[in-house]
Amino acid sequence: MQVQKSFDHTGGILYIVGTPIGNLDDWTPRAKNAFETADVIAAEDTRHTQKLLNRFGIRKPLISYHEHNRHTREKELIDRLKQGETVALVSDAGMPGISDPGEELIRSAIACDIPVIPVPGPNAAVTALVASGLPPQPFLFLGFLPRNTREREEVCRRWRRVEATLVCYEAPHRLKAMLQTVLEVMGDRRVALARELTKRHEEWLRGTVSECLQWLEDHPPRGEYTVVIAGWEGETPSMDDSEETAWWQSLTVIEHVKHYLAQGETKKVAIQRTAQDRGLPKREVYNLYHREQD
Repeated sequence: MQVQKSFDHTGGILYIVGTPIGNLDDWTPRAKNAFETADVIAAEDTRHTQKLLNRFGIRKPLISYHEHNRHTREKELIDRLKQGETVALVSDAGMPGISDPGEELIRSAIACDIPVIPVPGPNAAVTALVASGLPPQPFLFLGFLPRNTREREEVCRRWRRVEATLVCYEAPHRLKAMLQTVLEVMGDRRVALARELTKRHEEWLRGTVSECLQWLEDHPPRGEYTVVIAGWEGETPSMDDSEETAWWQSLTVIEHVKHYLAQGETKKVAIQRTAQDRGLPKREVYNLYHREQD
C-alpha cells in the first residue's frame, strides 16, 4: 500500500496534464502553470505540443514519448524523475493515459514511489457522453475497437448485454465498418456520433445505428469520432444463459440465421429462433438478414 501526499513532497513529480481537444480556450490556468514549472514536457507529438506552447508563450524543452519509443523513453524519464526533476506528461489532445502509451509511464512512476499528480482537462469521451442524450451513468469506455473484423465482433459480443452506455473512439476511415459490426452483433441501438468536438466543424449525429449508417453513405466521415452507444435494454441474462456459454457467441446475426436454415428450418422460424436466442426484436433480425440478402 502507498500513501501519496501530492502537495507535501520534495523531489521529482510526474504531472498528467490535460490539454484541449480542439478549442484552445478550454486550457486551464492550472495546466498552463504545470507547463511553466516543469523541467521537461513529455509529448506524444512534440510538433503538436509546440503549437500549444507558442500560443501561450511558454518556453520549455520537449521530449517525445509515444507508441514507438515508449520503452527507451520511459527509462530516461523515470531516471530524470528520480533525480528530482518535474515532468509534465501530455498527449496530443485530452487527458494522457487514455488510449495512448502514457499509462505505462504512470504505472512505472507509481512503482518507483514518484508522486503522480493529475491536472484535469478536457476529455472527448466524457464530453460526448454528457451531450449524447443517452444515460450518462453507468458508462463503460472501450477506447478504440479492434481493426480486425472478427476481433471487433468479439469485443461487441463481450459487452452486448451490459446495461451501461458504451463509449468508444474511431477514425473516419473505419467508422462505417465499426458501426456495421455494432448493428450486426448488438442490434440497431440508439447512438450518438460526435465529430470534431469543440472545433469549428463540430457535428453530432443522434439516432439509430442504421440511420447513422444511411447518413454516412451520403456524407462520408471526416475527422475523428467519439461514438456513444446505448446499453443493453433487454432482460438480464441468468447464469445459465450467459453470453460466455452461448453456443452461438462466435456467430454474427446473419450467420446465426443461416445456421438454422442449414438445419432445415424455414426462414421465418430461423429468424424467430435467432431473435429468441439473442434477446433481440424479431423485426430487427429480419431487417438485418434481408439487408444482407439485398
